[in-house]
Amino acid sequence: MVYETGNRTIDDAAERVLAGEQLGRRDGLALIAQPVDELAAAADMVRREFSDGTVDACSIVNAKAGNCAEDCGFCAQSAHFDTGIDTYGFLEPEEILDAAKRAEADGAQRFGIVVAEKGVSKEQRPDEWEKALRAIRLVRDETDVEVDASLGILTEEEAEILVEEGLNHYNHNIETSRRYFSEIVETHSFEDRLHTLRVAKEAGMDLCAGVILGMGESPTDRVDAAIELQDIGVSSFPVNILNPVAGTPLGEEHDTALISTEEVIKTIAVYRLLHPSARVRLTGGREVNLRGDEQHLPFEAGADGMLTGDYLTTEGQDPADDIEIVRKAGLEPNKSVNDFDEEAMRARHRDEGPATAAGSATSNAGLDD
Repeated sequence: MVYETGNRTIDDAAERVLAGEQLGRRDGLALIAQPVDELAAAADMVRREFSDGTVDACSIVNAKAGNCAEDCGFCAQSAHFDTGIDTYGFLEPEEILDAAKRAEADGAQRFGIVVAEKGVSKEQRPDEWEKALRAIRLVRDETDVEVDASLGILTEEEAEILVEEGLNHYNHNIETSRRYFSEIVETHSFEDRLHTLRVAKEAGMDLCAGVILGMGESPTDRVDAAIELQDIGVSSFPVNILNPVAGTPLGEEHDTALISTEEVIKTIAVYRLLHPSARVRLTGGREVNLRGDEQHLPFEAGADGMLTGDYLTTEGQDPADDIEIVRKAGLEPNKSVNDFDEEAMRARHRDEGPATAAGSATSNAGLDD
């Protein structure tokens, strides 16, 4: 072993990971109960062995805002809740391309076209479906970033079409464990989400699927969600932290996420050990749940990806600040797909103010998840 913490449970698990063994549920439950410092050190060592020393940045655009028929208890875009967000229909493909170009200039390696609804159905919403395909083509052909999408539930035919259009990754988060899912969502099932992930993977797409921490789930739920994603097989594991939105059930019940900084770091570390070769990606809610002087800590505990720019209905932070966070953790921004100009990016943000890269393609909508 390259590094030993002196904690037998952690050291044994890390040694098995380095030997190519996949850890299981019992391992995850034992690890998440261990001290945070020792767990973070082991996860960081495993990350160094499996990754290239970079943090991969992705950005998203909210391609259609609000009026979603689903009742996800964390989501500001659900029509079931009065959250006061700006709503709009599916953006024109050229607007999505503009957002992708801003994300590219701000260092994103991947760009996600996101729609908060049950599914952009080829049969039920043909106009939206065609706009999504046109947007994918434009981003694919006119930028250097990899194009991804989160379009909800897919049929096999839809998944095959997306692959033909050059879609690299499909994002479809499971949000939490199978046990806890019904506490958060009632209008569709946990199995619905797993089915779409299987359909996307069988069609040839890599999977981006993860969770939201701090919704009242237990540490066991956090481990169980990661085990479900082991069974599916993901290349990117986004980890959101709840940013409670007024008007949603979780926002009405809680002012802050129900998870501490220590628990966030421990969970990130366990996810690294359970998914050693995936990009463990710190995404929505990190700015409001971690202090500025804490945001580098998950990247010292196994994380090697982030979502930069704005979210779906809330603002993010300056991408230049994200690069400083990455470097504070002793890592470098990934430039394997998009070799962006850091100095030009910094100068642009100094001139234009705090607006972030991906943001929305419209002037009055932010992003959130």
